[in-house]
Amino acid sequence: MKHIFIVNPNSGKGSGKEKIVPEINEYCTKNGLDYLIHETTCAGDGMNFARQMAETGEHVRLYACGGDGTLFEVVNGAYGHDNAEVAVIPLGSGNDFVRTFGNREELCNVEAQVNGTPIKLDLIRCGDKYAINECSMGMDAEVCAKQIYFKKLPVFNGETAYTASLLWAFTKRVKSTFTITVDDGEPFTDDFLFCLCGNSRWYGGGYKGAPLALPDDGYIDMILVRKKMNRLKILTLINKYKAGQHLDWEITTFKRVKKVTVHSDRLAAVNIDGECEYVNDSTFEMLEKAINFVVPANSTYIEDRKSGKLSGEKDEFKR
Repeated sequence: MKHIFIVNPNSGKGSGKEKIVPEINEYCTKNGLDYLIHETTCAGDGMNFARQMAETGEHVRLYACGGDGTLFEVVNGAYGHDNAEVAVIPLGSGNDFVRTFGNREELCNVEAQVNGTPIKLDLIRCGDKYAINECSMGMDAEVCAKQIYFKKLPVFNGETAYTASLLWAFTKRVKSTFTITVDDGEPFTDDFLFCLCGNSRWYGGGYKGAPLALPDDGYIDMILVRKKMNRLKILTLINKYKAGQHLDWEITTFKRVKKVTVHSDRLAAVNIDGECEYVNDSTFEMLEKAINFVVPANSTYIEDRKSGKLSGEKDEFKR
């Protein structure tokens, strides 16, 4: 097997690369591994390189060394190639998807990643893109999309761009009117704060948007939160939402589904693992066991799934 480390040199403001690349070289050289390190040079480079390596037909393990954006690119490059496995060494600021598998220190252990166990995980298809974590439309997607816009302006950095986009969305796009169809059922129309389709639990830098989702259960966790309150009331709920305490709200619909279609008469942002665009229609569809994902050797994920500690059921909160 060839070990291919796809490193985003900008993750962690560059400090992640400085630490992990010497560790990769030391461990792989010491253990005689067939490996290479590729530093990405621009957006899309990680996806293209991952696809190029997967298309060789050789058994390859592709390590996404960066943040959630790097993981998105590697997953989309590896998808459709059963000879390719995806591992994650989290160097970004959010690293939301891999929170289910352990903490950052554990996941940045090169030895544990090399000796990890590949399992089959689900993906969510949206058009020609594939999400391993979460997709959404509504206020949170508008914030994500607008943040990308503000980051391009010279007066903003990452944090101030997020603040500016949050203020913009809170005044301009707090409500979205969507027509939603679930599993080819009857469509329904309402005013929503957002529609979230989760394959895993966290997004947005620590928001537990889909608090019971599991990436290997064959279902999308669909969470719809309706706009039935004023802006001041919404502000009081943000911390509860971040902590994942929103599934029992009267304004929330939570359901496990296979497909969700969202229509908006007005152009609306769609967020696909942090990649955003503006559309009128989106379809989020479950793809079961669609990617080979490496669970690091020091993670308890496989054991926790077998024991029921990670069950995806509401009684999990009680333990």
